[in-house]
Amino acid sequence: MPTTALAQEKVWVTKSAYDKAESAHFERLAKESRVSACAVTPASGSLANEVAKARQHIKKGLQCVNNIAADVNVSLQDLPARVAKLEKDNHDLRNTVAELRALIEKLDLKVNSAVPEPYIAICPAKPQEVEAPGEDDNEVDLFGSDSEGEDAEAAKIREERLAAYNAKKSKKPALIAKSNIILDIKPWDDETDMGVMQAEVRKIATDGLLWGAAKLVPLAFGISKLQISCVVEDDKVSIDWLTETIQELEEYVQSVDIAAFNKV
Repeated sequence: MPTTALAQEKVWVTKSAYDKAESAHFERLAKESRVSACAVTPASGSLANEVAKARQHIKKGLQCVNNIAADVNVSLQDLPARVAKLEKDNHDLRNTVAELRALIEKLDLKVNSAVPEPYIAICPAKPQEVEAPGEDDNEVDLFGSDSEGEDAEAAKIREERLAAYNAKKSKKPALIAKSNIILDIKPWDDETDMGVMQAEVRKIATDGLLWGAAKLVPLAFGISKLQISCVVEDDKVSIDWLTETIQELEEYVQSVDIAAFNKV
């Protein structure tokens, strides 16, 4: 009975042997995968081609190694200088922080130990006291006559200077306001004698009016306008009067326009 019971029990007696075999199998698979990943595809062709391809692979590999070494050397050469700069900056920063801390401590000490200063009241100036007439006014002023004489003399000199200034000022010529005007005078048609029209315009004369240069400016269809300049005194000659007087020459003049007006 006991033997039959043991025969029916499923017991894995050689489990350790199976574990070792399994681990060995997986190790072999891992090695094969690494070898297959690093394996180089065999080159097809003759032996010389294979050798040339192998040289190209070796050359590329050496070039990559050289580039990596150059980068490492450059970074290693710059490293001491960068470390020194960082140390210097760190030292300066520490000194600055220490100075700021000392200033803050001094400021706190000054604020805590400061005594409030008394306020200074700003008052308006005290008006001068006017002494009331008393016994002092009755005293005799020994120098009163001299001061009155000096005041009268100073007033006389001041009046003389004012009179001389006013006389000098009145002798200066008054500024006369003048204007420079350019008039455009248009005739009726192309048959109008422009020379006669200009002569008739220049016959207009009055105090404060001075005629200047004139020229003919073509308009259209053989018609030209007379452009003439003049200088007038604003107080003596009115622009409206001048244009109306020119327009009274109805035999020659159709219209009068002001082309330019400038103060002189």
